[in-house]
Amino acid sequence: MKITLAHGSGGKATSDLISGIFEKTFNDPVLSRMGDSAVVPGYEKLAFTTDSFVVTPIFFPGGDIGRLCVCGTVNDLLMSGALPRYLSCGFILEEGVETEDLQKIAASMAKTAEEAGVRIVAGDTKVVEGTGGLYINTSGVGFLKNGVEIGPENCREGDIIVLSGNLGDHHAAILSRRMGIQNTIKSDCAPLTEMVEKMLNSGVRVHAMRDVTRGGLGTILNEFSSASGCQIELEEEKIPVSAQVHG
Repeated sequence: MKITLAHGSGGKATSDLISGIFEKTFNDPVLSRMGDSAVVPGYEKLAFTTDSFVVTPIFFPGGDIGRLCVCGTVNDLLMSGALPRYLSCGFILEEGVETEDLQKIAASMAKTAEEAGVRIVAGDTKVVEGTGGLYINTSGVGFLKNGVEIGPENCREGDIIVLSGNLGDHHAAILSRRMGIQNTIKSDCAPLTEMVEKMLNSGVRVHAMRDVTRGGLGTILNEFSSASGCQIELEEEKIPVSAQVHG
């Protein structure tokens, strides 16, 4: 079945779409209340973020737009030292989207949210005229422990830069699929919850963190330098890039 403008009317078609795909797949008691806002347990200090995802194609080697939007929002919270807890998701669907694809994306979001230890507790769906495009906005809330102060302004002389993996895999995977370039590159998009939690719990003094996305490492380190007044030196040969992505 394809999405039509009727699915955005607020009537029975909308209700059937929400209950048949999103409520059923995300399976969260707060979301199922269908209130105007989600009421959830809180904390003394919280982090809040929002992001919109317009990636083309919506399915790519190593992931899809559903996994990407959960990972992106969860990781943004983690970069401030917060423990991600709750997400909202807003879908903008163009006419012609296959409900089968929508179900796959929702299932991917639910699986990734479970992997990241977060709950999807609020959402919205709108349908517009178009040619089958699909866009998602996700917002996230996370909680910080007392004493956690992580940000680019905290960089200090003597700090070292640690990268968690190869650079460029995600964008190269999407670009290759979009342009029909044959290779085995896969996106490495993943929630970094376990990695960051272990690092913080180990007692490592983390001054700043960032999820390397658009703009790349150079842009991020320029932002760190501007915020902290530190000069940052890189040894280019030590920056990890796979042979296929380098090519």
